[in-house]
Formats: sequence, C-alpha cells, structure tokens
Amino acid sequence: MTAHVDHFVRDRLPPPPLQPLMLRDRPELAFPDQVNLIHHLFEAATAKGWADRPFLRSPRITLSFSDALERVDRIAQVLVHDLGLVPGNRVLLRGGNSIGLALAWMGVVKAGMVAVATMPLLRAKELREIIAKAQPSVALCDAALLDELTLAQQPQNVLRTIVPFNLMDAPGCLAVRAAAQPGHFHACPTLADDIAMLAFTSGTTGIPKATAHSHRDILSACEAWPRHVLRARPEDIVMGSPPLAFTFGLGGLLVFPMWAGCSVYFHDKPYTPATMVEVMAQVGCSICYTAPTFYRQMAAHIQPGSVPSLRISVSAGEGLPDATRQLWKQASGLEMLDGIGATEMFHIFISSAGDEVRRGAIGKVVPGYQAKVVDEQGQELPRGQVGRLAVIGPTGCRYLEDERQQRYVQAGWNFPGDAFIQDEDGYFLYQARDDDMIITAGYNVGGPEVEDALLKHPAVAECGVVGKADVERGMIIKAYCVLRPPHEGNAELVKELQDHVKASLAPYKYPREITFMTQLPRTETGKLQRFKLRQMANS
Repeated sequence: MTAHVDHFVRDRLPPPPLQPLMLRDRPELAFPDQVNLIHHLFEAATAKGWADRPFLRSPRITLSFSDALERVDRIAQVLVHDLGLVPGNRVLLRGGNSIGLALAWMGVVKAGMVAVATMPLLRAKELREIIAKAQPSVALCDAALLDELTLAQQPQNVLRTIVPFNLMDAPGCLAVRAAAQPGHFHACPTLADDIAMLAFTSGTTGIPKATAHSHRDILSACEAWPRHVLRARPEDIVMGSPPLAFTFGLGGLLVFPMWAGCSVYFHDKPYTPATMVEVMAQVGCSICYTAPTFYRQMAAHIQPGSVPSLRISVSAGEGLPDATRQLWKQASGLEMLDGIGATEMFHIFISSAGDEVRRGAIGKVVPGYQAKVVDEQGQELPRGQVGRLAVIGPTGCRYLEDERQQRYVQAGWNFPGDAFIQDEDGYFLYQARDDDMIITAGYNVGGPEVEDALLKHPAVAECGVVGKADVERGMIIKAYCVLRPPHEGNAELVKELQDHVKASLAPYKYPREITFMTQLPRTETGKLQRFKLRQMANS
C-alpha cells in the first residue's frame, strides 16, 4: 500500500534486481513504515523545544520553526484544495535560494507530492527535458524566473499551471492563495518508502537523469553525515551558495539545519566571493557550504578572525585540491571539512572533520555507509591501488526509467563514477572522474550536451567537448571545433560560439576555451576519441 494516488513515479522506478542494497541496521536509521519527512522534522523540532527558535532568515524577515510550519501548511492547503493535486503528483519548483523556495519545497513534500526542484540558471530547452521526464502538472516559480519556464511550457500540454511566488499581494500568486487557506494541514500519511523528490543531474550523454529519493532516504541521510561528522548545533547559523535544487544545497541549506535545530540565512542577492564574506560576518554565520572554486575566490577577502562566528567550512560538489585547502586555512584560520557525495546518493558519504582531517584525503567513510575501491570486475583492490569507488548505505541510486541504472548500480553497490585510492588507514584519496562528466565550479556538465548546442551553430561541422584541469574552477569546459567553409577560426567566432551556447544552455555550461581543428581524432568506425582530446587539453 502507498499514500500516493498517482503512481507515476513508483511505476517508473528500477525493478528490484537493479535497485541498490540499503544498509539500515543502525538504531538511528529505524523509522516507522509510515512517516512524512516534513511532518517528522517539524514534530521533532517542537518536541525538542525549538518551536520559537529562528529557522529561516533573510534581510527582510526571520521565521521561527512554528512560523515556518504555519506557512508550509498554508502552501500544502493551496496544493490540495486550490490546485486539486493528489499525493504522488509532481510539482516543479523554480527559484533562487530564498525563504519562499524553501517553504514551497516543504509544502509540496508535506502534502505528499513529489518535489522536482530545478536549477535557476536553466534555459527553456533544459526545462522542457525535465518537464517531459517528470510530467509535472503544476509549477511554483519565483516571479523573477518566469520567462524561461513560460517558454518551456508552451510547446507541450503537460504543465498546465504556473503559480508565481516571492510576489507580494499580486493576484494569483502563492502568498495570496496561501493567505486564504487555514493555517493547519494534516500531513499526508506517506509511507517511508514513498518518493518525496526527484533530483535531476546531467548525464555524460547530455540527457538529464532523474534520481528518486524517498522520505526514509532523506531522514536516513540526516542521521548519517550530519550526526557523525558535521555535528551542527541549534545555535548555528548556516549560509552557503549551492542551489536548493542541488542535493548538496538542499541538504546543507534546508534539511540538515532543520534536523539539527539551526537557522539558515538566505540573502536577497546572489553572492560574490566578497559579499559572501561580508554577509557571513554581518549575520554571524557559523557553518558555510560552497564549492572549492568559491572558497579559493573567497580567500582573498577573509583573514583569521574577520568572521569570528565561523567554525565549519564545508566543501563538496567537486574535487578539493590540497592547494585550495591550504589557501583557505591560511586565509581564514580554519581547516576545511571536505566531503564527496552524489545526487544519486542524496548527500555526502565520505568525509572527515577536525582532528581526523588528513592532508590530501577526502576522509573516511561516513558511519552508516560502506565504501571500497574495486577493479573492473568489482573485486576489491589492495590498499594503495587506483580503482573505481563503490558505495552502499542507507541511500542509493534509483533513476526514473533510465537504462543508465545498470551502470550506476551493480550487484547492489553504487558506482558514482570516481577513481580513488584507499590507504592503509581507511582514508579515501580522490584521483579523477572515470567517465566523461565535467565538474566545473561544482556544476556537473555532460560534454555531449555542450557539443549538441555547438553543432546547432551554422559554422560548426564537428566538435568534441572535454574537461580541462583548472586551478580556479577545478575544471573548465574546452571545445574542439571543425568549421564549415568558409568560416575562419578567430577570436570573434570564439565569442560568437560562446554566446550561442549561453543562449540555449545554462550559462555555466559554455566552453571557456575553444580550439579550432581541421579534424577530430576518431576510431576506424568513426567514434569520437574524447580521451585523446582530454590528453590534448591537459598536456
């Protein structure tokens, strides 16, 4: 049985033989068979005496846990009674990090729907692909980001209603609809294994993948890395730059603080490295989340003691070079808390903090998970040898109707696509990606997606896109292009191609370097040899 009336997601999950093993043998992972993630977290906050503590902060307003609960309940009422949604329906969410987006996400999940959060920088083409995959009938969208979503809505009949939020008193907006609803909502009695969210991630083929996480999955994640490694306190104030549409951001900037009784500060403008440091000092930030690239840029704006409240700097989203770790430590006086996670696993599963940090290593496996380094046949390798990382734990990969499930999950183990070494003491040392994924400034980008955009320009006959190592961003996107006559490769065409990609894809996906070639390396059968392009880019 399930509380979901709409079985769309459940019917498209991988068959049991292709699903990952789930380790849930620790006492803290014992949840009832019926549990609603948001109801459970708010109830726990009340039981621990946090109801009147600040939870969501911005320059304009601070909401306590009880204030936030009332607003979440009103949003849930809108979804059910005003918009006529039923449990299991998908609701697309679009917005920058804000209290409005956080409340909307919680309202969707408490009402028993499936939250489908999308990156705010996505263009109409990318949104159309997500809509086609998730089939949401309703979207809650920040008023400032309506244009691209409206364009994505037009060619298809799936998304019938877009409700704007972060608008004051505008007819039809979420705030006006919510104000007309009662302030108490009985949480949907979801089963622990009902799906709460679909998180989209780029694939190496450029086709987005939707990974499903249940109410139990997300609660289990709260009891793993946050409990054993982060160890946040109720008095902590959390800030960061990762989007809530990214599971790194959703966990760090909403779910985990809620679980620990912390408050989260959402700024009213996107952060620059300088403003991040400035605002951290102003609001008393004690825990910061961002990617290594941003920490490296922030280092020029911070010095020991300039943000006296800051005690934890969490780095994830891309590989952390030791040079960046040492630069930040020298600038801020703080040792960085590194971690590796995956959208498919929801959050961090290898990490170490404090005295357990070891230079050059990400850390040890988080309690509740198991990890090993294996060869191509899945056999564990001796310590010190490079191989594929394999992980199991209380969360795991379940793609929505996707043949790539068989590559990510093998014999019950999750394979995130990273090459690692494990040393004799159990520390994991990151080596590289073992596939074509490009991770640039914390964003995952599939090379073929960028290739497809470039090939739509009339000057480009062929192209190949790879990642190039970069001190500032970890990797940059580099394109190799063969031109159609009579086009000539020059600086003007480079900019034109870059602008062309920015116009159809999220801006962070544009190639920062373009090299023009007379031909691309290919096999005898004509297959592009990206490994040769990677060698050229990184030689």
